[in-house]
Amino acid sequence: MKALQLLRETVSETPRLILSDLPKPAIIPNHVLIKIHASAIHPSDVGNASGFFPYTQYPRVVGRDYAGVVEEGPRELVGQEVYGTSGHSYAFTKDGFQAEYCLIHEDEIALKPETLTFAEAATVGVPFTTASQMVERAAVTESDTVLVLGASGAVGSAASQLVENIGARVIRATRDESGQVNTDKDPELNTLDALTDGKGVDVVFDTVGSPALTVNGLKKLATSGRLVFISAPKSGVRDLNIDMRDFYRSDLSLFGCNSLNPSAKEMARRLNAITKLFESGKLKPDGRWTPVHLDQAVEAYDKLRKKATREKRIKETSA
Repeated sequence: MKALQLLRETVSETPRLILSDLPKPAIIPNHVLIKIHASAIHPSDVGNASGFFPYTQYPRVVGRDYAGVVEEGPRELVGQEVYGTSGHSYAFTKDGFQAEYCLIHEDEIALKPETLTFAEAATVGVPFTTASQMVERAAVTESDTVLVLGASGAVGSAASQLVENIGARVIRATRDESGQVNTDKDPELNTLDALTDGKGVDVVFDTVGSPALTVNGLKKLATSGRLVFISAPKSGVRDLNIDMRDFYRSDLSLFGCNSLNPSAKEMARRLNAITKLFESGKLKPDGRWTPVHLDQAVEAYDKLRKKATREKRIKETSA
């Protein structure tokens, strides 16, 4: 089979991504062989190909998300359309999903929403499972007002949709006029004072990872407020300057949330829990993806790594 494989001989060497011819995986007990139809190239995939994750083992097939069809395995699963995401193993310590086939444990797959194409289903794993973690950590309820920093991004959009499905109020913060708060023009988030009648918000979801913006978000939390962040600067200052007295007196909580910590089984549980929400139309995938065939995927990675394009790319194995 053809696969995108990451090679690295020494720690000091920059990883090389190549299109390889590898043996088709052989079925083993309690696993399924999946014919991959599509796999999104997420920012974390680009980061992995750039050597940003020290626990990646080489050589390694990349790709965290996938959608495809079970070709071999238990009789009741053969022919099923499935989708999934990596957790902490696939694409890092086990081969990922940017290949024509993959081998995965039967407990780590989710049935693909019938209303989504393979290409659409292959884009939702990382964003929606990360957003699901954030919602769970913050214990969002229908009475909450939730500020989403970076609401136009993949995780921010997913989090906004999940929060709205609960029935809570969402305030979207973006770097342009598409949200209710423009963080470029109002990095102090003072627009929230009018939007909340000065009460502040119950929850802040920070998908941006800018320390100054994170601290400003903390300052806009109401009593017993919670802030969950999923990112941090790759270089430079990463400190958060927090007034400890104000923090404890307001009964605030701060959570870091890393989608690389849970297992693939846990991520499959999260996807199975929201499949019906996709099928009912309550959740929608991000439609801003450009199809790229497997043969052109190395070039697509190179452009994304060099920031030569802002397009989101999805690798398709089938013509």
